[in-house]
Amino acid sequence: MKVLFNGRLMDRSECAVDIEDRGYQFGDGVYEVIRIYNGTLYTLDEHVARFFKSAAEIRIDLPFSEDELQSDLKELIKANQVQDGGLYLQATRGTAPRKHQYPAGLAPQVTAYTFPIKKPVNEQQNGVSVITEDDLRWLRCDIKSLNLLYNVMIKQKAHEASSFEAILVRDGLVTEGTSSNVYAVKDQVIYTHPATNLILNGITRRTLLELIRKNGWQYKEKAMSKDELMNADEVFISSTTAEVIPVTVIDGQNVGTGVPGPRTKEVQKALEEHILSVTAAFS
Repeated sequence: MKVLFNGRLMDRSECAVDIEDRGYQFGDGVYEVIRIYNGTLYTLDEHVARFFKSAAEIRIDLPFSEDELQSDLKELIKANQVQDGGLYLQATRGTAPRKHQYPAGLAPQVTAYTFPIKKPVNEQQNGVSVITEDDLRWLRCDIKSLNLLYNVMIKQKAHEASSFEAILVRDGLVTEGTSSNVYAVKDQVIYTHPATNLILNGITRRTLLELIRKNGWQYKEKAMSKDELMNADEVFISSTTAEVIPVTVIDGQNVGTGVPGPRTKEVQKALEEHILSVTAAFS
């Protein structure tokens, strides 16, 4: 398998990162995950733009343009002959002696590789159970940084509870999942947390809101209370790899009738059609 390392395609076995890379020691970096359909990097523009924005927020100066990066990523999926899967992209601040502060002029280390994705068909069709947990993360969740320790801990807790995801609650209000955005439907209105520093404004989230507007479905970007979540008619989550998944059980309690709801199914269908139309246009 080929990987992209600092602008060069090479075998994975040739790729090496120094032990004092700040991403390895401090989580000092940013990342993206991009879905590949039909040999096409879906919503590539949006992912690359957010990658640059996240890097700028933590003052990493990437040594290439967005167009140059897009070209390199396309070459990577061609080299690996990927038709369906995912691409992981990461930039760290670079290598320096281990101190919290860092010297000027560090060269960022940029890595990308492709990986397989198993489409969660059963979960998309039948729904999943989730748990709720306190949101104790830092207050810049809008930056897609490598600092994911709390997410990892809570995701593992959900896994050990035989749940697909954990929905996070801060000061009584629902923010997002450990690796997903969260939506609730009440009286046919779709609610989701506004794009503030308390959530990551997911690329799939942005796409869904655009599709929701185009279809004329009512929605509000409003922080829901946990009680509102528990009493919703429908709940669903979204992410790049999972797409749209209905939530049918929260903390052991059924959501609505306990089966995927009609609005959720409509949103799923709208996204599927969008993916097909976009990837067909670029294939």
